[in-house]
Amino acid sequence: MNTTDLFSLKGRTALITGGSRGIGRMIAEGFLAQGARVYISARKAEACDATAQDLSALGHCISLPADVSHPAGIAALKQAYLAHEPTLDILVNNAGAAWAAPFDAFPEAGWDKVVDLNLKTPFFLTQALAPALRASVAASGRPAKVIHIASIDGLSVNMLETYPYAASKAGLIHLTKRMALQLVREQIVVSAIAPGAFPTDMNRAARDEEETTRQRIPAGRVGQPEDLAAAAIYLASRAGDYVVGETLVVDGGVTHAR
Repeated sequence: MNTTDLFSLKGRTALITGGSRGIGRMIAEGFLAQGARVYISARKAEACDATAQDLSALGHCISLPADVSHPAGIAALKQAYLAHEPTLDILVNNAGAAWAAPFDAFPEAGWDKVVDLNLKTPFFLTQALAPALRASVAASGRPAKVIHIASIDGLSVNMLETYPYAASKAGLIHLTKRMALQLVREQIVVSAIAPGAFPTDMNRAARDEEETTRQRIPAGRVGQPEDLAAAAIYLASRAGDYVVGETLVVDGGVTHAR
């Protein structure tokens, strides 16, 4: 048994949606540190370009701005990626949205925006990039990876009125299992991560009210970038090749305490 390179991503390519900030950026930094060639995508081109420029100090990081919330954006991202690489080793479906409103006033537009991006996009982006993932398997003889970024709100109830967010993340966790059973036949391994409280623009409580937030976390602290990066590296690397359809919870014990 040789475990020396078990977590290495040297020579591997990765595409991370929502990679300009927050959890996506944390994963991008981790992948770069392990030797991957990283491509990040985000809806806002200026932010995506700026993050890629910053991360280029760590390794190969290219910005591919795209709005993957609709089919044309998915097609555009696919073509932009294939202009750089013929194969794709790791796809991280991280782009997401949230919307909070009272039950009686929750708008259909908010529901559609969140569910489409959080649940529909991971399926159809993976479908669009499946040929590149299959080409990776053929070229390397190793499994390709798809990692969905879910949430602990898809596993247990958060009292915030973010109805489509919770529903979409619960759906994504189950979709992970269904996709995994199909794609593992082609050596494409699908798994997911369910983060807890990490200080991001989406989780402003963990970012701006850390002292209050950590009191609700059994581990006594909010998540740090290394915590999330480590989980993603594990699933993306050889170490996670036999983890099929599972959702790795990274939350300091919150889900068990709810």
